[in-house]
Amino acid sequence: MNLLRAASTISLLTLASRITGLVRETLVAGLFGATAMTDAFLVAFRIPNLLRRLFAEGAFSQAFVPLIAATKATDGEEATRRLVDAVATVLLWALVATSVLGVVAAPVLVWLLGSGLPGEAYDASVVMTRVMFPYIGCMSLVALAAGILNTWRRFVVPAATPVLLNLSVIAVGWSLAGPLERAGYPGIYAMAIGVMLGGVLQLLVQWPALRAIGAMPRMRLSWRGFRDAQAHPGVGRLLVNMGPALLGVGVAQLSLMINTQISSHLGAGATSWLNYADRLMEFPIGLLGVALGAVLTPQLSAAQAASQSDRYSRLLDWGLRMVMLLALPCAVALMVFAGPLTAVLYHRGAFTAADVGHTAQAVMGWGVGLLGLVAIKVLAPGFYARQDTGTPAKIAIAVLVLTQAFNVVLVPQIGVAGLALSIGLGALVNAGWLLWGLRRLGSYRPEPGWLAFGLRVVLGCLAMGLLQWQLATRLDWIALGAHEFQRALVMAGSLAGSAAVYFVVLLLAGMRPRALGRPS
Repeated sequence: MNLLRAASTISLLTLASRITGLVRETLVAGLFGATAMTDAFLVAFRIPNLLRRLFAEGAFSQAFVPLIAATKATDGEEATRRLVDAVATVLLWALVATSVLGVVAAPVLVWLLGSGLPGEAYDASVVMTRVMFPYIGCMSLVALAAGILNTWRRFVVPAATPVLLNLSVIAVGWSLAGPLERAGYPGIYAMAIGVMLGGVLQLLVQWPALRAIGAMPRMRLSWRGFRDAQAHPGVGRLLVNMGPALLGVGVAQLSLMINTQISSHLGAGATSWLNYADRLMEFPIGLLGVALGAVLTPQLSAAQAASQSDRYSRLLDWGLRMVMLLALPCAVALMVFAGPLTAVLYHRGAFTAADVGHTAQAVMGWGVGLLGLVAIKVLAPGFYARQDTGTPAKIAIAVLVLTQAFNVVLVPQIGVAGLALSIGLGALVNAGWLLWGLRRLGSYRPEPGWLAFGLRVVLGCLAMGLLQWQLATRLDWIALGAHEFQRALVMAGSLAGSAAVYFVVLLLAGMRPRALGRPS
C-alpha cells in the first residue's frame, strides 16, 4: 500500500474541508467582526466541539481504531462486525443521555468556558449552546463510522464529510442572518442552526459507505439489547483503553477551556482573535497531521498485532519524515507570513486592521509550535497501536501544567498571542517526550539518512522564509484590501512562489521524491 498516495488522498479532501472552513470563518468575520456576540457564538460552539474532540475524535477513536484493526487482523471480519454492533449500541445510549444533560446544563457550561462574557452575549451563548449541543451525538456516530471505514481502508468518505458542516454553516449563515436580525433576534443565531444541520448531514452520508462494505452497525434500542451489548468483551476492553485516553485528551481539552476562559476576560474580541488564528493553524494540522494519523493508526495496529516490529518502526520513521518535510515549511509560513495571511483571509466588512494585527500575533504563536502539534498526530498513534493510552495521558498532564506556567508568564506580556504561544511550546515538549518514549521502548529506530534529509529541509525552509519575509514587509497588505481581487491574486502568487522555491531547493539539494512514497 502506497501510504503517501493514501495520505495525499485524505489531504486533498481535507484541503477542501479546510478551504470551506476558512470561507466559513471569513463569512463570520465579515458579517459579525470580532465582537462580544461573535465571542458568544465561539464559546457556545467550543462546548460541543470540546466534547467531540474529547469523546468522538479523541478518546473514543484512539481506543476504538486500534481495537477494531487488531480484531480484524486476528479474528476476522465477522467478529469485527459483532464488536462494532456492541460498541455502536452502547455509544448510542451514552450519546442520548449526554445530549439531554448538555441541553439542561447549558448555563453552567457557558459559565465554565466564558464567564467573562457580558450579560446579553452570555444569554445568547446559552441559547446557541442548547441549539448546537446535539451536534456531539452526530459527530460521535460519525467518528464510529470513520473508524470502521478507515480500518477497511475506505478513507474518502470520512475525509470528505467535514465539508458538509462548513457548507451548511455558510449557506444558513448567509441566508438566515439578515432575516433573523429583522425579526429581532441576533443574526449570529444562524451560525448555530447551520452547525446543527451540518452535523446531521455528516452523519447521513456515512451510512451508504458503511452499507457498501457490509459493516452497517446494528444498534439495539431496547434495554435488553443495551445490556447484551455491554456484556461483549470488546466493549469492556474499549472502555478500559478509553480511560487513560480520556484522561490524556481531556487534559488537552482542559487546556483549551482554560484558554477560552482567559480570553473571555481579555476584552471584547479576544476570543474571536484566538479562534481566527486557530483556524489558520488547523489548516496544516488537518492537511498533514489528521491525514497521517488516519493512514498510520490502522497500519501500526496491524503491524503490532502481527508482531512486525521492523515494519512498525519503519512506519513511524516514514510518518516523522513527512512531518519534517511538510510541517516545518508551514510553521515557517505561519511565523513569517502571518500578517498577509490574516489580512487576505479576514480583513473585510466588520473585521478591522486592528483585528488583523491581534489575530496575526496569535497566528505567529501557533506557528512556533506547529511542528510539535503535527508530530503528536504521528507519535501518539505509536502508543495507541500498542493499546497503551496511559503513557500519552501522563505526558499530557505534565504538559498541561507546563502550558499554564507559560500562560502566567506570556499572557500579561503579549495578551492573546501568549495563549497560542503557550500551547505551541507545550506541544513541542509533548512531541519530544513521546519521541523519547518510543525510542526508549525500542519501538522506533530511526532509519539511516536523517541528517542529510533534515539539512535539505532546513535549507529549503530558509530560502522560502526569506522570500516570504520580503513579501510580507515590502507590500502593504492592508492597503491592498481596497482592491480585493488584486490582493487575492498577489497572495496566490506569493504562496505558489514560496512553494516552488522550497521544492526546487529540495530537488537541487538531492531530495528524491520517489523514496518518500512508502516505508523502506
